[in-house]
Amino acid sequence: MHHLVESPAAPPGIDRLAALSDQAYRFHQSLPGYQPTPLHHLPSLAHSIGIGDLHLKDESPRFGLNAFKGLGASFAIHKWIETHPGAGRVTFTTATDGNHGRSVAWAARQAGHPAKIFIPSHAAAARVAAIRAEGAEVVLVEEGYDAAVALAHQTAEREGLVVIQDGARPGYTDVPDWITAGYWTHARELEPAPHAADRADVDLVVLHAGVGTWPAAIVAYYWNRYGTRRPRIAIVEPTRAPSVISGVLAGSAVQIETPLRTVMAGLDCAQASTTALEILSNSVDAFFTIDDAWALEAMRRLATPVGHDPMVIAGESGAASLGGVMALLGHGDLAPVREHLGVDEETRVLVWSTEGATDPVHWEQVVGRPPVA
Repeated sequence: MHHLVESPAAPPGIDRLAALSDQAYRFHQSLPGYQPTPLHHLPSLAHSIGIGDLHLKDESPRFGLNAFKGLGASFAIHKWIETHPGAGRVTFTTATDGNHGRSVAWAARQAGHPAKIFIPSHAAAARVAAIRAEGAEVVLVEEGYDAAVALAHQTAEREGLVVIQDGARPGYTDVPDWITAGYWTHARELEPAPHAADRADVDLVVLHAGVGTWPAAIVAYYWNRYGTRRPRIAIVEPTRAPSVISGVLAGSAVQIETPLRTVMAGLDCAQASTTALEILSNSVDAFFTIDDAWALEAMRRLATPVGHDPMVIAGESGAASLGGVMALLGHGDLAPVREHLGVDEETRVLVWSTEGATDPVHWEQVVGRPPVA
């Protein structure tokens, strides 16, 4: 499944997001333990895939959370507290497949507040344990992620909790906007290299999507910094959970059927964020989906490097963007996408790995050995 955009244009609202992102960047720099996450150079992997160069930003060290979500959750909670002076002690809540919930629990604890996290009962035990280790109450939901989202909002209204959810819906946009602005820090940390002042030193950026808030943030950043001089950008999703591309094609957020869960658990969403769709719909060059096998192969390739490439421990969702790059070069059905993006043996590519081995049992099954630091 793919969708090509012939004439991408700047998304709406980027000036407002840019101003918020300045606040977020200053706030993040004030947090104990804040430091930019590493950017890995993987020239041997690039050569083996058939591209000119490859850089990967590894979010697994972020605040000790093993995933990228802390930047968004922490700034959203900070902004909520800032805009509700005198609110006193509140309980923050969210729904999650693992990473976002742990980050909300962590950020709430850092701010001196409790958290209540809703998570599908099929989630990996290690992800549930990591949330509980942050001191949060965990509620297991039988029906899956999107049911957990609905239950979190319903419980918050009934019990007076504060929802920190990254998916926007009608009447719920402020918090997702704060989370989006917080995610800009992921890209700002790459200034001045490879994000040089006049033009980025990469040709193509591939971003993976769940509800779409994180890639929307990065896309808005590129348009704000470079305008039409931005790199080409593609959005990749699991074939089993194409919520963003479905919303783009429909012209609005739609609930899709996901009877088979994708192994990319952090991307296993049945409905995209409304504000993310507003940003993404016409501002990127291509949308496409990949089967789970590509993400699993990307995990293995990162864990067993060749040449002088560093080893990267990436989880199933974290490896999705690299899996997308590999699929572009290796899957015949994606030839139109590859040609549209102009990907060849000279293309310089940037991807993010947004999580480490958040399910170490499954990581060992995929790679053939336990994850090591």
